[in-house]
Amino acid sequence: MSIFVTGDVHGVAEYGASRFSSRVWPLGRTLTRDDVMIVAGDFGFIWSGSNTDKYWLDWFESKPWTTCFVDGNHENYHLLAGLPIREWNGGLVHEARPHVLHLMRGEVFDIAGNTVLAMGGAASHDKQWRREGKTWWPEEMPSESEMEYCRASLDRVGWKVDYVVTHEAPVDLADELCMECNREFYDDSLQAFLGELDGRLDYRTWFFGHYHDDEWRDDKHRLIYQDIVPIEARCTDE
Repeated sequence: MSIFVTGDVHGVAEYGASRFSSRVWPLGRTLTRDDVMIVAGDFGFIWSGSNTDKYWLDWFESKPWTTCFVDGNHENYHLLAGLPIREWNGGLVHEARPHVLHLMRGEVFDIAGNTVLAMGGAASHDKQWRREGKTWWPEEMPSESEMEYCRASLDRVGWKVDYVVTHEAPVDLADELCMECNREFYDDSLQAFLGELDGRLDYRTWFFGHYHDDEWRDDKHRLIYQDIVPIEARCTDE
């Protein structure tokens, strides 16, 4: 039973599914339903409700592993909210397919003996070029109640988990990364909240996407994009 993490896929916009093909990632052929792939936001295949969405969701369902994702800022939140909710490995998920699951915000999952906190969301830096309800949704930013729910989940586990998977980065890292990639730094409520978690939470590794690069920012924070890595990977392993 293994857990892997990868970054933004962006649906058909970037042919993101290609990284999971047997040609590109032959290890995938050896996996089972007990093995889990976690996408750190911007999955993007629940986008328009079209036959294209259905084709790709069926394609992921045909893979031997279970695909999970936290939400990013490029998701259709109205379609996500309409999916059935069920419990999976100790937390709540939206079920797009039996083995294609959205890890809901603030849930702590017990996967293969590892506790994983999932907290999606991020502010779009390009929303001025997008249309609300068509290509952008205000629900991309977690509400105060969702952040409080996350705190309550962590209270139940004593503020200790093995791994954290988010889309956005904690505030200090977000500030650094925005400067490096010439993005506006919003210093927003989610970045501040993740900074709060980073200061209080006992964890091994924090994986996050959104900034479209693959690198360890330090020995506990892994920015993930196109790489597919075992969740137990450490800075010294890569």
